[in-house]
Amino acid sequence: MLRDGLTGDWIGTFVGHKGAVWSARVSADGSLAATGSADFSAKVWDTFTGEQLHTLQHNHIVRAVAFPALQDRPISLATGGMEKKLRIWDLTRAGASSGTSSGDECYEVGAGEHGQTIKSIVWSAANPNVLTTACDDKKLRWWDLRSRSAIATHEVEGTIGSCELNSSILDGSANGTLSVAAGNTVYFFDGARPGALLDSKNLGQEIASVSVCGSQRRFVTGSARDTFVRVWDLDSGAEIGE
Repeated sequence: MLRDGLTGDWIGTFVGHKGAVWSARVSADGSLAATGSADFSAKVWDTFTGEQLHTLQHNHIVRAVAFPALQDRPISLATGGMEKKLRIWDLTRAGASSGTSSGDECYEVGAGEHGQTIKSIVWSAANPNVLTTACDDKKLRWWDLRSRSAIATHEVEGTIGSCELNSSILDGSANGTLSVAAGNTVYFFDGARPGALLDSKNLGQEIASVSVCGSQRRFVTGSARDTFVRVWDLDSGAEIGE
């Protein structure tokens, strides 16, 4: 389902998956949407017409999809999930909505490196050749698509709940901040420097998601154990309110 980011008004619904939708992303220019599903497929949609453009078949549940961060009408899509494989798809070669495959429309990055399910993929806004994966093996990995190998790794203390690139500038990071919730801890990485940890806070409770606002020196978290959104001071790590 697509909604207006400011008002929350319903815009349209993409109908076609036969299983739960685990991930959804919209391209930078708003022209395309991508979804990953429990029906072992990722789909690409035209956001203006609602047309299903591509069905990308996988061998297991697709948990994460990502478009290049700054590319209008993107021609690439990254996918990952319970196959433990990070794939980069060429949408100019990908099959149409029928899901037919020619075998040369994608390639795998870092074969055999992911120990468990890939839960999140984030494409760098600073370098189109770099993206980040968050995996159930409690590791964040930064990948160079040219060499198809990892260029940085960071192990976190708990199961990763969320991994998102926030546009907010933190400590001079002009290309955003990678915010990660894992176990009881939140992590903030430089969006332009793979693996560069800016700050982390152990909050003493399990965190499911996090987002940061550098200008206000605040971050907010969500939890799987209750219905509250909590606001925290970025410098002290103290809770400000709910």
